[in-house]
Amino acid sequence: MKISKILFVIGVLCLMVNQAYAQETEEETGSVIQTLTPSKLIGKGQFDIKWFNNLYTQTESTFTEGREPRETFFTSTIEGYTGVSDNKRVNVGLILEFRSNVVADRSALDVFSFDGERGTARSGFTSIAPSVKVVPFAKVSNFSIQSSFFIPLVDNEVEEGVFLDQNGFIWQNRFFYDYTFPGDDFQLFTELNSELSFGDKEDSFANNSLNLTPGVFFSYFPSSKFTILALAQHSQRIDLGNDFAQDFTAVGGGMKYQLTDELNIEGLYTNFVRGNNTGLGETFNIGLRAVF
Repeated sequence: MKISKILFVIGVLCLMVNQAYAQETEEETGSVIQTLTPSKLIGKGQFDIKWFNNLYTQTESTFTEGREPRETFFTSTIEGYTGVSDNKRVNVGLILEFRSNVVADRSALDVFSFDGERGTARSGFTSIAPSVKVVPFAKVSNFSIQSSFFIPLVDNEVEEGVFLDQNGFIWQNRFFYDYTFPGDDFQLFTELNSELSFGDKEDSFANNSLNLTPGVFFSYFPSSKFTILALAQHSQRIDLGNDFAQDFTAVGGGMKYQLTDELNIEGLYTNFVRGNNTGLGETFNIGLRAVF
C-alpha cells in the first residue's frame, strides 16, 4: 500500500499543524451548516474534520441496452483541516480515501463484506492527498479554492476484472462560492471541481485527461439547524491523450442537521439521468462533520 508515501505526507502535515497555536474567539450567529459552508474557512487553531461515505450502484450504462449485472462502488473519505492564519484565509489538511467495490451482480450491500472474493470484490485504501484551502480575496470571504494532490496507493487499477480506483496522480482544484439570500432562509452554493489526471496511459483509463464538474446546490432552512437541499451536477472528462472522453449529468437532493454545536450530519441522494461512456446508476451518501 505504499506506506512510506503515507508516512511522508503525514509528517509534512504535522509540521504545518504545529503552526496552529491559538483559537479565535470571534463568534458567528447561526449553526455550522448555515454559516460555515465549504466556501468559508476556519480560524487559526480550529479543526474541521469530515467523514463522508458514498455508495454508487448501477444496473444500467450507456455501453449496453437493458439491465446489466449489478456493480457497486463504495468510497469512504476522511478530510481533516486546521486553520493556520489569523484572518481565516489559509487552511491546511489531509484527505484519505478507502474503497470497496463488488461486481458480477452481487448485492449492493456486499461492499461492506470486505471479503475480497476473487473476480467479484476488492477493497483497500486507495489514495492520500495533502490539501490546502485559501480565500484569495480578503473582501470576498465566501469564495475559496481548495487544491489537493492525490497520490495513488493502488498497484493495479483492475485485477481479475474488478476495478478498484484510478492508478495515477490527480491534481484537484475546487472553486467554491455561496450566497445567502436576505432573511437567511435560502442559500445558493456553487462549485467547480477540476481534476487533472496524469501518469502512464496503460495504468489508468483516466490518466492524461481533465475532468470538469460544475455543481449547483440550493438550500432551504426551516431553522438554522436544519436544511433541505436540491442539487444538480455535470461532469465532463476531456481527452488529453488517453483516447477516452466521458460525461454525465446527475440530479438529487438531501438534508443536513446540526446535532450539536460542533457536529452535524448529512444525507444525499443522486441519480445519473444521462451520460456518455458512463454508468447510469444512483448514489446514496451519508456524512458527519465536526468543527471545533
